[in-house]
Amino acid sequence: MPIPTPFHSRTSAVCESYEWRNWSGYLAAGLYEPSHEREYFAIRNSAAMIDVSPLFKYEITGPDAARLVDRIITRDVSKCRVGQVLYSPWCDEAGKVIDDGTIACLDENHFRITAADPNLYWFQDVGYGFDAQVTDVSSDLAALSLQGPKSRAILKEVVSGIDFDRLKYFWLAHGRIADFPLTVTRTGYTGDLGYELWVQPEYAEQLWDRLAEAGHRYGALPAGMVALDMARIEAGLLLIEVDYISSHHAIIEAQKSSPFELGLGWAVALNGGRFIGQKALRAEKAHGSTWAFVGLSIDWVDLERLFNKENLPPQVTGRASRTAVPLYKNGKQIGQVTSRTFSPLLKKYIGLGTVLTPYAAVGSQVEMEITIEYSREKGKATIVKTPFYDPPHKRA
Repeated sequence: MPIPTPFHSRTSAVCESYEWRNWSGYLAAGLYEPSHEREYFAIRNSAAMIDVSPLFKYEITGPDAARLVDRIITRDVSKCRVGQVLYSPWCDEAGKVIDDGTIACLDENHFRITAADPNLYWFQDVGYGFDAQVTDVSSDLAALSLQGPKSRAILKEVVSGIDFDRLKYFWLAHGRIADFPLTVTRTGYTGDLGYELWVQPEYAEQLWDRLAEAGHRYGALPAGMVALDMARIEAGLLLIEVDYISSHHAIIEAQKSSPFELGLGWAVALNGGRFIGQKALRAEKAHGSTWAFVGLSIDWVDLERLFNKENLPPQVTGRASRTAVPLYKNGKQIGQVTSRTFSPLLKKYIGLGTVLTPYAAVGSQVEMEITIEYSREKGKATIVKTPFYDPPHKRA
């Protein structure tokens, strides 16, 4: 049975929908109001408070901490300075992705890794023989994400000890709210300006109250998983077990993916320190990848044509879909759409997926399977670059 997060006394009080999801054994609000629309637009127009405490969190410390992190992730940790945050996947020996997350350098030989899945035993096994300790601090930290163009202004009012005008994208700083400390990372899962706040659980309620009070003047709202899912698709961000399957969970080899196949080649330092899967990824880089990660823009006029045959308007707005559907080219299946949503901001029906590499060129025309009144149809789509939404203020 899912258990409450440290913010549950606050999130449950405002969850009018009573819709909860099981996120890694914790209760997570699907949406707070009867509709997700205000929560979505809070992310894009003002600010949204999102409880991300269910993330798994691991700290790696000791004289060999940097060497161990370098062994785990595909990035070059030697280039990571104290106060910097990296995003990276990590792989098995075959170069297939196990998970992905952020790596914060809190101090020399002190790192914190966030993950979607439990990774404690894997990290400890990888660290065998290293003078380093891997500690699961998942329940020792509450995490609240504040995302949206007004998030910086809100934090300026609430947090002391941090110059938010100087806090760079994917960096961290330590500050205080009233009488308790917190760490702020300029990170998030929405593709917008945003921050994640990390505190001891006993301060979670105070943190929520202070942000809610200050955020009210800016139109800030709590936001749940429904709105977050739409935002992360617009940002072109992967979701484990949806856009890819962890190699630790895959039933067959064909379900596994490499970083190159997930569009994460930029996060693979083949010439950096030795990491698990490096040899396999060097070979893949030399010979090419079977699959490619793509964005898709679904043709709205063609959607209207297909639905009109059943005297229906296009029924694709609302919540994002995590149900994979096939992609075709000239009648041949070439891949699948793994996540899709109608973007209220962009006024487009968009998707993320994987296709065989020869069909992955931007601008290529493909077809996506669409079920209309129990009949499987094929609608036109175009392969496009991701992210779909990438505002300048995200990094400014």
